[in-house]
Amino acid sequence: MQKTRTHVAILMASYNGARFLRDQLDSIAAQDHDDWSLHVSDDGSHDPTLGIVAAFARDHPGRRIVWRKGPARGSTANFLSLLRDPAIRADHFAFADQDDVWLPGKLTRAVAMLAPHADTPALYGSRTWIAAEDLTIRGPSPLPRRAPGFRNALVQSLAGGNTMVLNARARRIALMAGPAEGAACHDWWLYQLVSGAGGRVVFDRVPTLLYRQHDGNQIGANLSFHARLRRLSGLFRGRFAEWNRANANALLQAAPLLTQENRACLDAFIRLRGNRGLAALRGLRAAGLCRQSRAGDLSLAVAAMMGRV
Repeated sequence: MQKTRTHVAILMASYNGARFLRDQLDSIAAQDHDDWSLHVSDDGSHDPTLGIVAAFARDHPGRRIVWRKGPARGSTANFLSLLRDPAIRADHFAFADQDDVWLPGKLTRAVAMLAPHADTPALYGSRTWIAAEDLTIRGPSPLPRRAPGFRNALVQSLAGGNTMVLNARARRIALMAGPAEGAACHDWWLYQLVSGAGGRVVFDRVPTLLYRQHDGNQIGANLSFHARLRRLSGLFRGRFAEWNRANANALLQAAPLLTQENRACLDAFIRLRGNRGLAALRGLRAAGLCRQSRAGDLSLAVAAMMGRV
């Protein structure tokens, strides 16, 4: 295995994940980046999850593998409680879902792609292989059409949290920002926060894990026509607007960390959310907000005119 002096703290939020957990733990153990520790925060599982974690720790006696009780307020609060714990010290911080399977080079790629940005807050995310419950690959996640940035982050999450790795400076920004109570998803929030603070967001076009789809997925991939239709329906029913309200409130609490330009963009976003029709559409264009596909831009424009942003 490749040994480096770059330590990665792997942060896993667990809850009743025993069905697939061992596969994920084994894939972590198989990483060719050998310098890692695992920190599991469990939200009150009543299945064998904790026994599986304990057995994994016994199988790797030289490794730091720790478990603790989570806040029991959902996965977003659970993941952020780990990231914001100052007792967890590392050079990089990687989120891990309990039901995926990492490819062996996942951490190596993240550490290498973050290395040029050591002097600035930086966040890494990647494509994934969308996989069935039995890990049969269905296809890759979509490639973004635009460069990552705050104007995209305000209206769209770019990379799944299951791929995300933050450097220590980005983690420091998350500590300074506060608990982000109510933020829609930890990955979307961190994309907004790091890009808004002027940090670097690095997107890897190479898939780094198998993103397992099953009946217990909290969000799931947006690959099939029916999945996209469900997302579109949620947008027009107001779910998207609820997420944006929660995220905007969290960003306002962290406003001193944003660059002047991005604070002005946030203010413009909040103003346009109070409008409908052509006024909202003009506000959307003035703020320069965009999604990662032409269809996404169109749905965003329609939602803005309907007052659903």
